[in-house]
Amino acid sequence: MKRIGVFLAEGFEEIEGLAVVDLLRRAGIEVVTVSIMGQKEIYGSHKIGVLADALFEEVDFAELDGVVLPGGMPGTTNLGSHAGVNDTAKAFAAEGKLVAAICAAPSVLGQAGILEGKKAACYPGFEDKLTGADVVYEEVAEAGNIITSRGMGTAIPFGLSLVSYLATEQKAQELAKSIIYRQGE
Repeated sequence: MKRIGVFLAEGFEEIEGLAVVDLLRRAGIEVVTVSIMGQKEIYGSHKIGVLADALFEEVDFAELDGVVLPGGMPGTTNLGSHAGVNDTAKAFAAEGKLVAAICAAPSVLGQAGILEGKKAACYPGFEDKLTGADVVYEEVAEAGNIITSRGMGTAIPFGLSLVSYLATEQKAQELAKSIIYRQGE
């Protein structure tokens, strides 16, 4: 079974973090929510409190198949200033493990040099922080093991893209149907 870490920082965008956790778990993918704040209780950018599964220092990242960085402010700033998040993202990218980010968080990947020569999407206004990337304006940009997305409104397609990458496209389609996602299109 695949195992994914979702980083939670004070001020993360709740929908972007929790929709991804929900969709991955519905697909049977093990998810550990990882607080980078030294405490398990984290408040999102809209003051919604959540309890992380583990502290960053407690996680054996060698056991994970990928990491997800939700956006939001100041969550993205907190992620970008955390040495462990940056080191983990760089190592996972180099090892071919999944590194995914949404909204403003792809800027963390850009500043870490992970997006060089890769297609990437982000929240409007953060394009200049996607250093070396081929910036696109699609809901989700997939570049091998690097997956990025634009914002809260693209959290479901982003999550489904991760399910497709980690499981199968068929699993993602079944999940989309079960949650009544874009059924009228």
